[in-house]
Amino acid sequence: MTEVIASIKDFEKAFPKVPKDNARKEALIRYFSIGGVIKAHATGKEWPSISYPSTDVLAKKIDEVRHKQDVYRERLGSWKKSKNSASFYHQLHQFKKLKEPLYWKHLAKTATDPDYKKDSNAVKLPAHLVADKRWKPMVKMFVNDLEYRKQLSETVRTSIVYKKDKKVGKYADDLQDFRVETSNKQILDLDKKLEDLDKTEESLRVLQKWAKE
Repeated sequence: MTEVIASIKDFEKAFPKVPKDNARKEALIRYFSIGGVIKAHATGKEWPSISYPSTDVLAKKIDEVRHKQDVYRERLGSWKKSKNSASFYHQLHQFKKLKEPLYWKHLAKTATDPDYKKDSNAVKLPAHLVADKRWKPMVKMFVNDLEYRKQLSETVRTSIVYKKDKKVGKYADDLQDFRVETSNKQILDLDKKLEDLDKTEESLRVLQKWAKE
């Protein structure tokens, strides 16, 4: 009699003589955990015969798993690239700033203008990121425009946004740290998903071999 089975507990109940520890048993446990069902019937041998899923059905499921693996590997590569970019961001810009005349102008004003130095220290001007197009306009305005400099200094001094750290540059640092942290979480998640898919593929192949018997 053919049994339709959807859990390892029901399988063991229907076929109590099968070995407790076996690759097929482990494959079934994983297969059931992803919502799979089987149709099996006793043959007089140690293991029953399975009529569902067929080898073709299992081949299709393996293809689906491999497609997911490809998608996740592509995402994993993208997140690793993002992490590397964020991790080396500051080292890269410490080098690139040396090619920026604006950076040297900032240093010169810091050395010769006590008021400028006071404002720069007050806001923690991210002059080291002058080569970054996101920060260069702000640095340029700060260096060249006295009114803007005083407005920014006052904003940092009085704004709730800067109340804790009083650093404009702190945001730039936090942004990269956030990107590294986010990338790490995504990488760990994708690694886990790929590990699970590898185990699922291995289990499906065990069942496929079994279904051929």
